[in-house]
Amino acid sequence: MIAEDIIIKPIITEKSNGEIEQGKYTFKVAKNATKPEIANAVEKLFNVKVKKVNTMNIDGKNKRVGVHEGKTASWKKAIVFIDTDPQTITYTKKGGKEAKGTKKYNSSIEEFMGA
Repeated sequence: MIAEDIIIKPIITEKSNGEIEQGKYTFKVAKNATKPEIANAVEKLFNVKVKKVNTMNIDGKNKRVGVHEGKTASWKKAIVFIDTDPQTITYTKKGGKEAKGTKKYNSSIEEFMGA
């Protein structure tokens, strides 16, 4: 699966907006997506470092319109914890010299509020 197929849309509620300060972002994701796939998709799409992913399956609710009864679709929700203070990575090169990682990560997802 490609990243655009895994992350369907952000979930913007009062609770999820309050958790943004702590680095928690909530997304509706594909039902068959795994935690590593979700983490890789968020890192690729938003250029952030993902610490942890929690997922939950939401069952559809019974709804009624007049005399007709039906069920809403079930879906999967992912709460993604991002690193709000990314550190530069240091590693040892050949010859024993230390080098710092040049990959920069964002500390927040700016596109989240605009969606």
